[in-house]
Amino acid sequence: MPSKKPSSKPPRATPSNKIRTFTLLVAILAILSGVYIFLESRLESFYIFTPTHLHSLSLRAISAHGNDTKAVVSYIVSELSEKLPGGYVNLDEEWIFNNAGGAMGAMYIIHASITEYLIIFGTAIGTEGHTGRHTADDYFHILSGTQLAYTPGSYAPEIYPQGSVHHLRRGTVKQYKMEAACFALEYARGWIPPMLGFGYADTFTSTLDFWTLWRTTWVTGREMVGNLLRGKL
Repeated sequence: MPSKKPSSKPPRATPSNKIRTFTLLVAILAILSGVYIFLESRLESFYIFTPTHLHSLSLRAISAHGNDTKAVVSYIVSELSEKLPGGYVNLDEEWIFNNAGGAMGAMYIIHASITEYLIIFGTAIGTEGHTGRHTADDYFHILSGTQLAYTPGSYAPEIYPQGSVHHLRRGTVKQYKMEAACFALEYARGWIPPMLGFGYADTFTSTLDFWTLWRTTWVTGREMVGNLLRGKL
């Protein structure tokens, strides 16, 4: 008699295996939730920058150099590197284009870690777009030019001139516009990795500029990993 061919169908999962898998997934979710709640309650202890110091520093830099934005940026980075030695501040002025929420500008990443980022962001010709809805508070310290912002229901724009701070609270969203040249010291504090998707999305839906995407990923990843190795979450 011809021999029977072995069945190619995978064995069915038994009810006990399904229960074990479900229990394992619930346990993993519970552990991750517990870790998140614990870290969320201690976020303040992970920060090395403060909005008040960055505002004071921005005002002093503007007072010293006025509309010479390059000198203003140099002043800020120099003081931060002295205040925070050990590699927390990136001294290489690596400018990278940034397309996010329909707006286009360029950024210089001064610091990037899991709970904070500090960048110079701006454009010499103006831009407009969506702020994004983020998992971190965002402080936009205007170094030159003027930023406008709009919240649905308002009939007049919010106006942020040189020396002011636009605080976009965690979880909120606005339309923003830089009508002409405008640069800012942008500081975000909270959970930074979930924000990266907003910064990447326009590459896949619009610009297809994968070289810029690679540079953004490389510099951000390098700084985040470097700061993790220094013990900075």
